[in-house]
Amino acid sequence: MSDEPKSPAELKEIRLNRKLAQDADGIKAMAEIAAADIAIRKRTANLRAMRLAKEAADRDKPAEPKAKAKPRKKKII
Repeated sequence: MSDEPKSPAELKEIRLNRKLAQDADGIKAMAEIAAADIAIRKRTANLRAMRLAKEAADRDKPAEPKAKAKPRKKKII
């Protein structure tokens, strides 16, 4: 970097280039966020469909009743 002072036109150009770079970075970040959001929504929909299918299958086939445990004998001390 040089130590000589920059002219107002050069400073304006530097600010404009920095602003354009920031705008491009912002657009790129928003696109990444939107892509991540779409991926999350797809996964959520897939998991919901799997859960609903499992619940429907469980409703059609009720669980077998568990055998009752035999009562324990009390020990006499």
